[in-house]
Amino acid sequence: FVTSKDTDLNSWWTFNKRKKMARYNGPKSKIARKFREPIFGPDKALEKKNYPPGMHGPNKRRMKRSEYATQLAEKQKAKYTYGILEKQFSNMFKKASAKSGITGEILLQLCEQRLDNVVFRLGVSPSRRGARQLVSHRHITVNGKIVNIPSYSLKVGDVVGVREKSKSMVIITSSLSSENQVNEWLYWDNNTLTGEVKSIPSREQISENIKEQL
Repeated sequence: FVTSKDTDLNSWWTFNKRKKMARYNGPKSKIARKFREPIFGPDKALEKKNYPPGMHGPNKRRMKRSEYATQLAEKQKAKYTYGILEKQFSNMFKKASAKSGITGEILLQLCEQRLDNVVFRLGVSPSRRGARQLVSHRHITVNGKIVNIPSYSLKVGDVVGVREKSKSMVIITSSLSSENQVNEWLYWDNNTLTGEVKSIPSREQISENIKEQL
C-alpha cells in the first residue's frame, strides 16, 4: 500500500538523484589528462603524466582522429571547463548563432557571462565548481538581490556581491586572499566585496585554451 506522501517522497528522491547524476562528479585528473589541459585548475597528476589515460600509458599507439572526433573533443572540453550540461550548451549555441558576429566567440562570451563563472573570475571562489556551490547556496547577490541560479546571464553594469552574512566564510576569505588573475572586463572592490561587469569580454580577454572555431 503506497500513500501519496510516499509517492511524493519517491519522486523527490528520484529528481534529486537525477539532478546529482546530471553534473559530472567523476575523477577530474583523468579528464584533464584526456585533454592535456588543466581545465579544473592546477593538477599534479597532469604534470607527472602529461598523456591521455589508459592501461598502455604513453607508449600506446594513438590513431589519427577524424574531423568529427576533433570537434567533439573540443566541445567536451568547453563543457567540462565551464561545467555546462549538453542541453544548456545546445541552447547557448542557438542563442550565439542568432546573434551577428563570429558564433564561436559569442558562445565563449555567453559562457563567461554566467554568474558562476564571474564569481570565479572575481576570485570569490578558487574554482568554477566552488563558485557554482556558492551561488546555489544563496551566498551571492546580483544588484543587491540574492540569485541562486549558476547559469544566470549577467549584463554590462550588473553588480555581483557576497551576501552580508556570508562575507566571513573561510572559503571566500581564503580565496580572496590568494593572488588572482586580473580580468580587464571586470571590476572588484575588496572593501565592499562587490564586483561589476564593465564590458563583454573580447576573445583576447578569455584565457581558456579552447578552439572555438571547432
